[in-house]
Amino acid sequence: MNILSLNKILWIYAGFFYFFLYGPLLMLTFLSFNSSEIVGFPFVGFSFKWYNLVLESPELIKALFNSIGVGICTAFISTILALLLAMGFRHDFPGKQLILYLILVPIIIPGIIGGIVLLIFFGYSEIRPSLWSTVLIAHVNWVLPFAFLTLYPRIHGFDKSLEEAAMDLGAKPFNIFFKVIIPIIRPGIIATILFSFSLSFDEFVRTIFVTGFERTIPVQFWGMIVDELAPQLPAMAVIIILISILTSLVGFIYINLSNKN
Repeated sequence: MNILSLNKILWIYAGFFYFFLYGPLLMLTFLSFNSSEIVGFPFVGFSFKWYNLVLESPELIKALFNSIGVGICTAFISTILALLLAMGFRHDFPGKQLILYLILVPIIIPGIIGGIVLLIFFGYSEIRPSLWSTVLIAHVNWVLPFAFLTLYPRIHGFDKSLEEAAMDLGAKPFNIFFKVIIPIIRPGIIATILFSFSLSFDEFVRTIFVTGFERTIPVQFWGMIVDELAPQLPAMAVIIILISILTSLVGFIYINLSNKN
């Protein structure tokens, strides 16, 4: 097989790969502009009415802001906890390996099992399901391991000689942390916050077990699928995807700007 044939095979493989990866998203975006009352083909006509319906629906807007609010709180809480854990794991202490395994447990167990465990825990603890108690705790529980795994390499690879130099100059631990360590790892912290927000914003499986009367946008989306295949669902899905893409894009831009500076 010559190089030309190999290149053709690779191009065909890449074409199929990207088609199956992005084809459903493009199809969903295309259907979101379909004026038909039925989700699917044929394409009746181009219209923005489903986007208008989504943006004018109080329930959907409330669910969207619920997801954004919980996502922001989850991102900051998880990042702070992950930063403290990463700083602690720079030192040796009894049970270090066991604690590491416990931190990673939410990633290992299936989402549905994690949701059931949280439901039982909140039930025995007599904590009433609500957006800012059970849902927030469940999201932090899910996001924290990812935040830790994102920040730990930054902290682990930090040059300790910089801290030692600051100590030699008379800086106190508090000042070293905020004026030496934080500025250097700031891009990693920002990336962790944005990544944590994306994970929380899209979280559904654990949320459905612990949510109360207030719904996040994925739970609201699921309810509309179960009750009826509402024609505005593709428009909702596109808005959710755009928010996730925008969050990632902001992170990439910030990291690139930080690296250039």
